[in-house]
Amino acid sequence: MKAQTENKLKKAIFPSETVLISRDHARITQRATYAAVSVAVILVVIKLGAYLVTGSVAMLSALIDSALDVAASLINVFAVRTALTPADREHRFGHGKAEPLAGLGQAAFITGSALFLAVESIRLLWVPQPVENGALGIGVMGVSTMLTLALVYYQRGVIRKTGSLAISADSLHYTGDVLVNLGVIAAIGLSTLGGWTLADPLFALGIAAYILWTAWQIIFRSLDQLMDRELPEEKRAQITQLALSHPEVLDFHDLRTRAAGQNIFIQFHLGVDGQLSLYRAHRIGKEVEAKVLNIFPQAEIIIHQDPIDKDKEDSLG
Repeated sequence: MKAQTENKLKKAIFPSETVLISRDHARITQRATYAAVSVAVILVVIKLGAYLVTGSVAMLSALIDSALDVAASLINVFAVRTALTPADREHRFGHGKAEPLAGLGQAAFITGSALFLAVESIRLLWVPQPVENGALGIGVMGVSTMLTLALVYYQRGVIRKTGSLAISADSLHYTGDVLVNLGVIAAIGLSTLGGWTLADPLFALGIAAYILWTAWQIIFRSLDQLMDRELPEEKRAQITQLALSHPEVLDFHDLRTRAAGQNIFIQFHLGVDGQLSLYRAHRIGKEVEAKVLNIFPQAEIIIHQDPIDKDKEDSLG
């Protein structure tokens, strides 16, 4: 009898590990991180060769960006692996906040690259240098653009399925890379074919500004999760509508939501007829929970049932 009581107490304090993220989502997310690292390494190699041949500062900007992409994507690999770790005794809400922390790390790398590029571009505005072997540089950037577009397309499919902030941040700066690559192509073309030597540093300066703007976007999105910001209003309205659609739910209030990586946490109060049995009130809560999970499968939901005197309400109505 004593052993049974101790087991019940242990389960109450340390419930069995909750897997907040499905295995399918975990596998998809991890594959996306490996794909990003692979593409970034390939881009560094071909851009390094192109920079050595052309001497273009715009090409250098693309090379620096891709080199930092490797570092940022490697951070993502470890962050996603940590975020996908199931909840344990020390982390009852899981490890999802590893993703926004990785986002801040990515933003730091991206900001550093943008500032370095801006300084280098300003220097070359005063002492412009001609770009050599422009056709080769344009060809390399064309290949880079196609590889990056393919990666972004793949990442967006993963984001639609998982909602991963880490992959979203990765995709955001790779989308910026597409614009970077197009800017480099334009800069090299104007410099070599049009003879406008200032095009190279001017385009590089514009690219630096865009990269910096991308970094700020990642910072704000990461801070939103770290500060437990509520889900967007349209999602909160959807949760409210789902709960009130149950015919036996009389009231809905105190909705609280937050996100941590791919994990979503939702809690609210349901008003039910106070004359119902505890079992029936519990069943209503489970039925509402199933409705919400159908739309938000990654959510962990806590529902509190409040008794309402339905006869009194009817007489007042």
